[in-house]
Amino acid sequence: MLRRNLSHRQQSEVDFDCLVFIGRFQPPHLGHLAVIREALKRARQVIVLIGSAWQARSLRNPWHFEERRAMLRGCFDREDNRRLEIEPLLDALYNDDVWVRDVQRKVRDIATPHQGKLPRIALIGAGHGQSSYYLTLFPQWESVSAPLVEGISASHIRERLFRSGASALDYLSTNAAHDLPPSVLETLKPFVDSAFYHQLLEEQHLLEQYHRAWAKAPYPPIFITVNAVVVQSGHVLLVKRTAAPGKGLLALPGGFINPHERLLDACLRELRERIRLKVPEAVLKGSLRDQRLFDEPHRSWRGRTLTEAFYFALRPEQQLPQLKAARGGDRPRWVALADLEPESLFEDHFFVIQNFLGLPTGFSGV
Repeated sequence: MLRRNLSHRQQSEVDFDCLVFIGRFQPPHLGHLAVIREALKRARQVIVLIGSAWQARSLRNPWHFEERRAMLRGCFDREDNRRLEIEPLLDALYNDDVWVRDVQRKVRDIATPHQGKLPRIALIGAGHGQSSYYLTLFPQWESVSAPLVEGISASHIRERLFRSGASALDYLSTNAAHDLPPSVLETLKPFVDSAFYHQLLEEQHLLEQYHRAWAKAPYPPIFITVNAVVVQSGHVLLVKRTAAPGKGLLALPGGFINPHERLLDACLRELRERIRLKVPEAVLKGSLRDQRLFDEPHRSWRGRTLTEAFYFALRPEQQLPQLKAARGGDRPRWVALADLEPESLFEDHFFVIQNFLGLPTGFSGV
């Protein structure tokens, strides 16, 4: 039983049977540890849900779930780890209800009853803002604020690790001790020598070029793109990216609109020019079932980027339409819906497909 890890006096002093802490932990830092340690003092059981699980590596999400879980486990001793449950949480970028349901189910399945009674559960976070936000999503649970550790930000840590002209190893060897626990530091040192790190560093160079190109704009730029979700006979049309960002990942066909182009015309042009999809334009227009705007603020690596996605449901046929990439372009392919995995898709493209098709959110993952 989990209670055996606490003395009788400690058992009588804890406030909750279970405290839940939700975060991305990209990477886990001393602020996160302060919250978890506070939770361990106040509850018999602590559930840590790691968001953005099964996502492709990116500058915003450099580490996979298993890596983040191992980093967190390394920060606690055996007794604390016995009371810690660390589970993955898949994003649901365009459906809060799906995300809330996933959290509820995980907590319901993990939380341990106490003395035959339903466990007393609360959400814990650093600062009132985060706790208030969680409380609005989960009114059935209480909300607890943990002390906020000032001056530590995961986004600033990632910036120091990937910023051009800076030495990640120098940062990890000197200033990083103010932000990161020793076990996380020891994990990140070999990471900055890996192929994953250098691919992300290449993306950082491209991003900085983007920012320099728009540095003199009077307002921060907002980009408009289109994407096509073309489905036939249980397959979706995707392209494999051949260059950074997202080199090697699968993506929906699409691109930027031209200045004098309507959105649907831009989408059809991308299918015609980049994919050379062997389907007449009249048939594509007749197969259009839906279109939606996708505007999650962090959806694109390049900055604020909105995309209008068009869903084409082609009539089932024994043979899938032929594809041919334009010269130097990405490589198109038909992918079975059953083979779609979030970590193999670029940016938010899995969630765009999921939003149209209602794909299930459950993944075994680990």
